[in-house]
Amino acid sequence: MINQGTVSAFKTWFAEYTKTFQSGSPEDQRNIELKEAHTRRVCMEILDIGNNLGLNGEDLHLAEVMALFHDIGRFDQYARYGTFSDLKSEDHAILGVKVLRKTGVLEVLDQSTADLIMRCVAYHNRAFLPEDESERCLFFARLLRDADKLDILRVVTDYYQRKTGDRNGAIELGLPDTPEISPEICADLMAKKIVNIAYLKTLNDFKLLQMGWIFDVNFSRTFQLIRERHYVEMIRDALPRSEKVSEIYSTVQPYLKEHCQVPAPV
Repeated sequence: MINQGTVSAFKTWFAEYTKTFQSGSPEDQRNIELKEAHTRRVCMEILDIGNNLGLNGEDLHLAEVMALFHDIGRFDQYARYGTFSDLKSEDHAILGVKVLRKTGVLEVLDQSTADLIMRCVAYHNRAFLPEDESERCLFFARLLRDADKLDILRVVTDYYQRKTGDRNGAIELGLPDTPEISPEICADLMAKKIVNIAYLKTLNDFKLLQMGWIFDVNFSRTFQLIRERHYVEMIRDALPRSEKVSEIYSTVQPYLKEHCQVPAPV
């Protein structure tokens, strides 16, 4: 059983674990702290959505533990490869499961709960969830994916709005900031499909992929928060003014508005 004491103990472990990745390089340290802060906010987002859904205390604690550990592989990834790009290193979700197994941090839990957490960590960044999973696992995976997207959208829109001229390759995944937009990206978004990450060639492609995350959101509370925080508008404003961008925005925005009121899947 997971209770508040269990969650607090895991948070202490997380803080000690991430301390081992502190760096003397200001840029590297900034990127490690970026992921620590992201994790804390994803924990807050998942509790918000979970409370909105009326989850009981134990399921809320379980959701928070999943959020706490969802990016645990990012720290080892950055230490080994100096990047947060899975395409240039390895899948950070799979790496995270390896970390959870190697450290044994979840051994205080019963095996079925630990397995559920690791499966949701493994699935949190996949393009599509497996169809042969249990409904309980799929529910928590969707919850985690929504919470993760909410904070990534906060991070990137805050970054795009800053006019300092300082670029962060870890956020931009090292993509070139050139005017082009790949036609495959446009085609997926106009069809209301999740963009295939293999199509990414430019930073503008990456911004459009983030706008298109709206087609992979699961709960009405998440849609509401995206709309209230104006994330889609901020990404549009960070893109070049063009007919293609306007068409994509005109496809995404009504979809967002419509789904703010759609009952959440259970």
